[in-house]
Amino acid sequence: MKGESRKGNLWLSLVFIEVVLLKSGYIWRRLLRSLISIFIIMLIVFTMVYSLVPRENIFFEDSTYRKLSSKSDDKTEYVYSTWEKLGYLDYVRINDYCLEKYEAGSEQMTEAVKPDSQESRDFVAEYTAKGYTVEQYLQSGRYFAYKDVPVINRMLSWLGNLISIDTPWAVKDPGNPDLQRGLHFGTTPTGGWALIGSGTNYKYQIYTDSHFPFIHQNFIRLNFGTSYPTYQGLEVLSVLFQPQGTEVKRHVTFDTGYEADSGINFGTLRYKPVLDRMDRKKFNDNYASYDVFRSQPSMIGTSFIMGFLAMALAYAVGLPVGLLMARKKDKLADKLGMVYIIFIIAVPSLAYIYLFRYIGTTVFSLPSVFTTYGPEDLRSWVLPVISLALPSIASLMLWTRRYVVDQMNSDYVKFAKSKGLNQREIFRNHIFKNAIIPIAQGIPASLAGCITGAIITESIYSVGGMGKMLPNAINQYNNVMIIALAFLFSSVSVLSVLAGDIVLTKVDPRISLSEKAGRS
Repeated sequence: MKGESRKGNLWLSLVFIEVVLLKSGYIWRRLLRSLISIFIIMLIVFTMVYSLVPRENIFFEDSTYRKLSSKSDDKTEYVYSTWEKLGYLDYVRINDYCLEKYEAGSEQMTEAVKPDSQESRDFVAEYTAKGYTVEQYLQSGRYFAYKDVPVINRMLSWLGNLISIDTPWAVKDPGNPDLQRGLHFGTTPTGGWALIGSGTNYKYQIYTDSHFPFIHQNFIRLNFGTSYPTYQGLEVLSVLFQPQGTEVKRHVTFDTGYEADSGINFGTLRYKPVLDRMDRKKFNDNYASYDVFRSQPSMIGTSFIMGFLAMALAYAVGLPVGLLMARKKDKLADKLGMVYIIFIIAVPSLAYIYLFRYIGTTVFSLPSVFTTYGPEDLRSWVLPVISLALPSIASLMLWTRRYVVDQMNSDYVKFAKSKGLNQREIFRNHIFKNAIIPIAQGIPASLAGCITGAIITESIYSVGGMGKMLPNAINQYNNVMIIALAFLFSSVSVLSVLAGDIVLTKVDPRISLSEKAGRS
């Protein structure tokens, strides 16, 4: 019933928002349609992941599952509890049922969980009536029940928990009943201004430091879930955004006055229920769990840097060469450009990337793989960036040439020539401005593509980026990671289309997205 209520409330909310936005501007309605598109995409992904892929496959990469092969009851408990955590089903044990009536470890509890007890018979009857499948553990004979969760309910639950807000009541620690709860202003150990929480998951809710973007927050975070079975125990967000490489240490002074060389990132301090000796030596409170600064960017950061550099190179080369080809139509420059375009289109990307890598390593002595020198060395980026830019350069050359040639044959160009304008003025003031409009519209989509990574390029050059994440997650049945990446990629892609329309209005003032001015 709760699932049906959630679905009804969601659709009512969407209808209400649609009615409100109908009275608003075009951009707001486009934004709503983008959100609905993301919703539909996620529904398809959830259906494929949770319905078409056998749920048993998720244990292929799980070492704990293999270790339990000789322990029937423990294996069954592990399997069903894991499926419950991943949202496949609702799982109830006779132990959970009896704990509502008796104290754990009591004699009544021991008798109640036995297969022939009255409580077991009541358990079977109650959960069978609720539509659950009731089974018994092979060794102990105790009962348990499970019921599949509908796909739409799984998705709504995932979306409902997507945004996590940290509050002073977030920490639930029975071992620390006197925990003070609240927010106050102060400073971090590095001297930055901070809004400090107590009872929150993160100590520093908002803080400043010398690292870009200089003002950071832990108050609102995306909750993509915990990765499984690969990167087990780590939040998906940490897997994607956590820096890589070796720890970068510096001399720091902790809250207690203890000094040491450490890579601690004070902005990531989180509540830790049980402290060890070193924790007490460093910290005055339970906020003793933290991340460290590392020498390399995160996976998503590495892909974005490489993609952004490749995009910048593509536009820097593709646009002027495409203009030159158009101005020198059917001449040598145009023919040479077309040879390159046809080569890139006709030859498989795997082949020309390997060819380019061979030339770069033998002629220019550049590293063949990214890991030779690491991201700290500029030489590591040269071949991957250029290889990634090659197809984009060809595409920009082709479309720039085509748009410019079309504009050159327009009536307004002939009129400009009749007024006495020279060829350079016509190109600069008229043709180029009109031809660049559709190309500028694609810039946000190109920028969005930087986040998804490049599967082939990153694999060939052994780049630790995002390109390998989705195929690896699919091969390893990491459903949590698949869902998170699908949401991230679809959101960025869908919203980039809207951003392209907005860029279009800035490039060409004649185009408007408002109702009064009209739109195209």
